[in-house]
Amino acid sequence: MKALTWHGTHDVRVDNVPDPTIQEPRDAIIKVTATAICGSDLHLYNGLMAGMQPGDVLGHEFMGEVVETGSAITNLKKGDRVVVPFTISCGHCFFCDRRLYSLCEESNPNSDQAAEVMGHSPAALFGYSHLLGGMPGGQAEYVRVPYADVGPLKIESELPDEKLLFLSDIYPTGYMAAENAHITPGDTVAIWGAGPVGQFTAHSAWMRGAGRVIMIDRREERLELARRKSRVETLNFEQEDPYQRLMEMTRGYGPDSCIDAVGAEAHGAGDPEYQQRDADSSEPNRPGVLNEMIRACRKAGTLSLPGVYTDQVDGVLISGLMNKSLSVHSGQTHMQGYMPSLFETIEQGQIDPSFIVTHRYGLSKAADAYAQFNAKTDGCIKVVMTPD
Repeated sequence: MKALTWHGTHDVRVDNVPDPTIQEPRDAIIKVTATAICGSDLHLYNGLMAGMQPGDVLGHEFMGEVVETGSAITNLKKGDRVVVPFTISCGHCFFCDRRLYSLCEESNPNSDQAAEVMGHSPAALFGYSHLLGGMPGGQAEYVRVPYADVGPLKIESELPDEKLLFLSDIYPTGYMAAENAHITPGDTVAIWGAGPVGQFTAHSAWMRGAGRVIMIDRREERLELARRKSRVETLNFEQEDPYQRLMEMTRGYGPDSCIDAVGAEAHGAGDPEYQQRDADSSEPNRPGVLNEMIRACRKAGTLSLPGVYTDQVDGVLISGLMNKSLSVHSGQTHMQGYMPSLFETIEQGQIDPSFIVTHRYGLSKAADAYAQFNAKTDGCIKVVMTPD
């Protein structure tokens, strides 16, 4: 089959790779009908994630049709339409029993390697480093899905793929980010990053009762989309100092909650060292957004971190975090706990996630899609790909 494979920094290729097969009774094989490039895929593309190997199949946002199931699968059958969560979870370990699915103890076959780096291993992820399982991803014609009795969401609806695809990651990720921000009715919420996760975080903040949502970015096409579709106030950090402007907007208190929807490759306002950093360098992840959030958040406020970090972060303003009594909540998304209820919001017309799509490619042009998405040319905010 055809699949997009990683061969090094800025080197991804559509290759012929072996078709996936059933390996365990709880497996399913999915024929991919739609897949997307996530912002966190760019951390792999830019060479920032340890544990990548040449030939790894990328992609963790995908959906499709069941073509084969293992002997233990009773919830799915051939022909079923499914959205597959990016996290792989067993459904029965200590953490899965507590609905903390992204912390599954069983799904990562390389848990010892992850624990050596992070202290403990999180769940395995599709298409995302051998530290996190080395599981072939969904930017391919077919995918093996482990624990298919726990993961995929069966879709019995005529809604098109583009309205459902983002249940695989960024819509639930945005929602959990807003939930982790502990928003109470009327709160002011500031979101760093007007990319796809930031946009869904804004929608979710409104759902959870925010009174005011402010989004910070430097890309005018993203900020325009945020104003038009996410109904937020915006701040361009290349034109205004985020701290000063947020103080003006909040009578000196700062936002009640601050959300980092950027992660490892953040650009900090007034921080030329990080703005000019070469993505191929071996420097740790950037602290610009974290420090802006710590400075700006009101005392006793909440920081929420859905943005993916891949390494240590030097220079974090830990004194501000501690002395201001700020709370921090973070984590990969506990996907299976959010997908059914968020599907209902789509089905009921509360949100149409397809608003985020700006570019469409066939899978054969995936390398071009990555280059455009990484460079953010032609207003590229979100790419959806379909097998040719």
